[in-house]
Amino acid sequence: MSLFENTLKQMKKASRLMNLDKDIEDILSRPQKIIEVDVPVQMDDGSSKVFKGFRVQHNNALGPYKGGIRFHPQVDMAEVQALAAWMTIKTAVVGIPLGGGKGGVVVNPKELSEAELERLTRKYTQLIAPVIGPKTDIPAPDVGTNPQIMEWIADEYSKIVGKNSPGVVTGKPLDKGGSRGRGSATAQGGVFVLNEYVKENGMDVRETKVVIQGFGNAGGVAAKLLVENGYVVLGASDSQGGIICTHGIDPNELLTCKIEKKSVKNCGRHVEEIHDKDGMTCRMVNNEELLEAECDVLVLAALENQITAENADKIKAKVVLELANGPISPEADEILHKKGIVVLPDILANAGGVTVSYFEMLQNADDKYWSKEEVISKLKDIMVHAWKEVNSTAKKYTCPLRVAAYITAIKLIESKIHNNL
Repeated sequence: MSLFENTLKQMKKASRLMNLDKDIEDILSRPQKIIEVDVPVQMDDGSSKVFKGFRVQHNNALGPYKGGIRFHPQVDMAEVQALAAWMTIKTAVVGIPLGGGKGGVVVNPKELSEAELERLTRKYTQLIAPVIGPKTDIPAPDVGTNPQIMEWIADEYSKIVGKNSPGVVTGKPLDKGGSRGRGSATAQGGVFVLNEYVKENGMDVRETKVVIQGFGNAGGVAAKLLVENGYVVLGASDSQGGIICTHGIDPNELLTCKIEKKSVKNCGRHVEEIHDKDGMTCRMVNNEELLEAECDVLVLAALENQITAENADKIKAKVVLELANGPISPEADEILHKKGIVVLPDILANAGGVTVSYFEMLQNADDKYWSKEEVISKLKDIMVHAWKEVNSTAKKYTCPLRVAAYITAIKLIESKIHNNL
């Protein structure tokens, strides 16, 4: 089953429970527009290479399409369609006036020089320029892209339309109209949701042990924020493997070690020496072992389909926080639910990124920029409100939080579509 088919399965589950109008379900079951392009790029050695690119615009009932651009060798149309649909739901869950879109190019950016990456980005921008714009479709960074790539897109788009248009993308560098707090927004939003769950369920933060799969932009920042909030981070991993340490990990020290030793998995001895605690031990684990570790909270901050029907029954965490998009398959979702494991779903938990992207749009439009404290404060208000809405819906329908998040979002989209018909 493709990622998009998984998405439709989750959407249909919510639709049945809320007795959604069949016409609305049909509208949400397909993108409004699909763009597929061939991106020719001159390489540094003088040869040329053609890369496949996509932009999918799922639904704009609430506002302009919004969603990242992914540069990754495994990007395909089904993945981009799924991610676009999730963006439609995600923006509605947090109640911001944006729709859902997503883009991607089939490329490993690590294999390109900076000059090649810039030429690829600018050519891709030229090809999708007719369908994007500050009031139409606003891309953002995603896996394999960053603020520099957003700056190139904004610059190229501005040349095409003949005027400075920084608002065509979000996630820009600060000196190019970016927002403070954007880099940590996805993790911060997830931590706000987790804090609310922990508070509601009477858990002691200081006794709450966390394991994090994915020690990159989202997972690394989440580790720092969780420790600052009093949680104990016992384990972490990256694509090559990870470690679990009996007395907890200092995320800042682990990040320093990861940079020096190329992977989290090489840092066990380093962590023991830095902490210097009696009896502290760290053991190296692969990602499968890390997912199945004993802990209170498992944070998924890597890629899609990490927990599937094959390993769901081995998960020992009490709570799973999804910072990645689609890290649990629908079949695994059902297994975890039957085991009593609570999933704080991606369409709520990682919506902090798109929320601060929306803040960036507001700041660009007014040409007035907020402090990081103001950004974080506004983000907390939105994430806490969204959590309360979803949690209330879950209790009303006696359903898992993921289904409740879909219901919450679809109700808002349904009312907008009816108003526009």
